[in-house]
Amino acid sequence: MQTHKYYEGKQMKNNLIKATIISLSVVVAAPAMGNLIYIDQIGNNLDLDIIQDGQDNTIGDSVTDATFSGDDMTFSIIQTGDYNVIAATIMGNDYTGTWAISGDSNNIDFTCDETTGANCEIVTMNVTITGNNQDLDIFIGETADSNNLIANITIDGDDNVVAMDVNGVAATVTLDIDNSMSSAAIDDNSFDIDISGDGDVNGHTLIMDHKGGGATVVVDQSGMNDNYIEMTTNGEDAAINITQSD
Repeated sequence: MQTHKYYEGKQMKNNLIKATIISLSVVVAAPAMGNLIYIDQIGNNLDLDIIQDGQDNTIGDSVTDATFSGDDMTFSIIQTGDYNVIAATIMGNDYTGTWAISGDSNNIDFTCDETTGANCEIVTMNVTITGNNQDLDIFIGETADSNNLIANITIDGDDNVVAMDVNGVAATVTLDIDNSMSSAAIDDNSFDIDISGDGDVNGHTLIMDHKGGGATVVVDQSGMNDNYIEMTTNGEDAAINITQSD
């Protein structure tokens, strides 16, 4: 038996929630300047699509996350507008997601496997962000290894800050950053990528293609073998620090 509860603000516009789950509790509120969605979901086989259009869109926040508990989850997020916020936590074994964010000054926090009781075994995520002043934090695995991660992240804009921490047996991370139209004085892009866990075979793979000036890149890969980095950077005043260990 499925139980769905929806609470919707009067000024909510262009929010679409579609789910097939065991239990779902959704709280939706919308002040004049933005669309707000808070979700506390429990159950397997989630199929969820969220579409937000407008300024100050929020899916969860620092106080109340959008929390998803269960296996075999699939959901996509489309946000259009400035000052978007996503604070999503997944506690389950299998997750497939597509996120498309368009606008400036976005703040995105994504955590998969916040507790040791629910491993993020298989994760496939595709994130596309278009705009400036992006703050993207992604944590996969945390206290327990993710068995298989495929993450494709594409960012087109200036002044981006990306931090990614992966604890995975097999992790393939592809970053495509395009700031080719800007100068080093404008960009000031920062990327901090930490991939750990027991590798071999193909346990640690980072493929990074960066265009633009003023980049600061810190990469730390560790574990039993399988440390692989393929990096291309094209621009002035780049500071790159790479550490690999077994």
